[in-house]
Amino acid sequence: MNAERIVRIVAGFFIMLSLSLGVEASPIFVSSYFLFFTAFVGLNLFQSGFTKICPLTNILSVFGIKSAC
Repeated sequence: MNAERIVRIVAGFFIMLSLSLGVEASPIFVSSYFLFFTAFVGLNLFQSGFTKICPLTNILSVFGIKSAC
């Protein structure tokens, strides 16, 4: 598994988790402040699309996980 695929999996998981915890209609609602985390993940994905800088990719490369390119 390459780093880009892991980044997509982790980002999708964090978005779904933070939406589950932040939307009042959810059965596991905790606080609407979790929606800020959803926005943070989305903005990080947006900026990494332009700058090709992703903190998680850098962390994964330290652990020896190769990039797709």
